[in-house]
Amino acid sequence: MGEISPFVASVSTRIARHAAAYTSDLDAAPHPERMTLDSFAVHVEAVLDDYDPPSARRRHSDTLVFPHLYEAARDPRDDEEGWLVPSAVLAALMAAEVEFRGPLRLSARQNTLLAEEYEVIGAQLSAAGLATHAALAFRRAMALYRVNEDDDAEDRCGLQLARANTRALPLGLRRWAGQGSYILCGHGYRPSWLLVWVVLQMLLFTGVALLLGNVQGPADTVYMGVTSFLNPPGLGDTKELHSATKVLFVVEAWTGAVSMSVFFALLVRKWFRM
Repeated sequence: MGEISPFVASVSTRIARHAAAYTSDLDAAPHPERMTLDSFAVHVEAVLDDYDPPSARRRHSDTLVFPHLYEAARDPRDDEEGWLVPSAVLAALMAAEVEFRGPLRLSARQNTLLAEEYEVIGAQLSAAGLATHAALAFRRAMALYRVNEDDDAEDRCGLQLARANTRALPLGLRRWAGQGSYILCGHGYRPSWLLVWVVLQMLLFTGVALLLGNVQGPADTVYMGVTSFLNPPGLGDTKELHSATKVLFVVEAWTGAVSMSVFFALLVRKWFRM
């Protein structure tokens, strides 16, 4: 790492001080994972108020301003105060915010570098249980990747952002619904996961149909269980079935229609970026 200029060293010191003060408040909070980012934004604004770089253009367009702070956050030391979350990680997030919102223009290469730092910081904050802070990091990373038209990286961060937003919710129906969305289709970013659930649904309905029993043989029941998921059976197909089995296949047909509609909608959205 190259020599740090006096200006960068001065700003880094201010960032470290604000990060330490914020980490102290965070550590004292009864539920830090549910804290809003209002206080954090105040600290960032305080740094930006005095952030007046010598030039609005960078001498090196392939580097960031605070790589030493990001490097320190990758393997952070424990603070003397014994805070649960190392202040170095919050300092890195604060530094990234200063770079993201500051007056210096970011090149395409710097967008990628800063987005990668946001991703690392977001993962660390998620592991520390600071879901709202992790969501901020992943949201910034998504925006930077979008500028560079890196769709795969944007989707990767979008999935992590959705997971962080779900973890930030209080226990209840909304959080369980979010968890279910992740399990079913990766919050819409992994539509192929739905195909696994499609197979499981067909196995479930077919197994229940076999347990209910009917006039048809097991082979015909298996055939009906597999085909009814995509093609609802007609009156002629179900005339020899028990009433309970008929209802089962109707429910399976509706389940299949919903599952496949959601699958293709997510697939089209992913392919065509709607």
